[in-house]
Amino acid sequence: MGQIQMEKIMQEDPDNSLVKTCYAVIYTPSRRRKRFPENCVTPVESAEQAIAQAAAQEDSHPARVMGPSRSSEGFRLYYLIDWLDGG
Repeated sequence: MGQIQMEKIMQEDPDNSLVKTCYAVIYTPSRRRKRFPENCVTPVESAEQAIAQAAAQEDSHPARVMGPSRSSEGFRLYYLIDWLDGG
């Protein structure tokens, strides 16, 4: 198969961004899970900012996460690396 034919068959992924490690505030009543849907995670610029924002919101916890990554079910998930407040 030629290069031009292959380019026609392959479709560009509209969500081709790379998974990144970042600081975030995670809204969750329980810390048992290790992965969180995108709508529960708010990425922030620094660990200090995550800690401050989480302290101001009930059931919010500062964390270092990796993501977002598309799951096999089609959801965008963040994966917990560690809790910043030792939780």
